Amino acid sequence: MQGKSIDIRNEQDISAVRNFGRKAAKETGFGPVDQSRIITVVSELARNIYKYAGQGSITLLPLIDGARKGLSIIAEDNGQGIEDIDNAMEQGFSTSGSLGAGLPAVKRMVDEFQIQSEKGQGTCIKATKWIR
Repeated sequence: MQGKSIDIRNEQDISAVRNFGRKAAKETGFGPVDQSRIITVVSELARNIYKYAGQGSITLLPLIDGARKGLSIIAEDNGQGIEDIDNAMEQGFSTSGSLGAGLPAVKRMVDEFQIQSEKGQGTCIKATKWIR
């Protein structure tokens, strides 16, 4: 599998990136449970891009580190940024009236999670899942 980036500009793009996430997870060798986790992560990150930034991209990259295989999911946008990352990572915190479960759930479903955001400059989230 080769890496691929999908622009997120509308709800159809969210569906397209979910489908690609499913395909990428399967081709990388993830089992059904982890495939579902990856689809959920991709969907949540894409929905956040659409909802909070208006547009951005999701990139999926296959990873090989010695005997380990995995998938890196990178969500990038040039939106307003996340004002308080610590608050955004708290279960139940939301600036939009939602349940506030998204980013904390993404972090729980992956093995590695990094978030960089600068107010007025956008956000980059990198989530990595390894095959166990």
